[in-house]
Amino acid sequence: MTSTMTVEKKLNGVQVDELVKTIDAVKANPELAKFRFRAINRWMDGGHNRSTVKDFYGAGQEDTTRARSFVMDADEPSVLLGKDMGANPVEYVLHALAACLTTSMVYHAAARGIRIEALESTLEGDIDILGVLGLSATVRKGYQGIRVTMRVKSNAPAEKLAALSQFSPVYDTISNPVPVTVNVEKA
Repeated sequence: MTSTMTVEKKLNGVQVDELVKTIDAVKANPELAKFRFRAINRWMDGGHNRSTVKDFYGAGQEDTTRARSFVMDADEPSVLLGKDMGANPVEYVLHALAACLTTSMVYHAAARGIRIEALESTLEGDIDILGVLGLSATVRKGYQGIRVTMRVKSNAPAEKLAALSQFSPVYDTISNPVPVTVNVEKA
């Protein structure tokens, strides 16, 4: 009697066979590549507000596989008149960038057979609140610059790893202008 056993290849914590199947499915049907993510935010008090994310559209349908919502509280530190109930919004931008650079590098490395043994990032961003406070029309309201240092333990050259991180959608969103529409409705 002969038995066949399928061994799922896992690299960097990623199921490579599933990743390849996903890539092939998107190649065959590019409409599967379109995603729409959502967040609902509610003001709590002062600078404290809370965002909830759960459902999204992707792979050609509404996704309802998440069993629970993810909740993220934001606030300001006391020096910016907050109560420190959560990271402030610009710190969440750093988190989003770090998380996306990391995920992009890990997934793309796995797809290319590159092993990553460890990865840690440090991010710093500079903001001059003269712009935020409306005290200067020439000072930008957002980050004036962000510096990312990624320390990666891998047998791949640093240049190759850096190229993989460039697939990050958050990196692209921050690095390139993206249209944002704000529509304010009276409740």
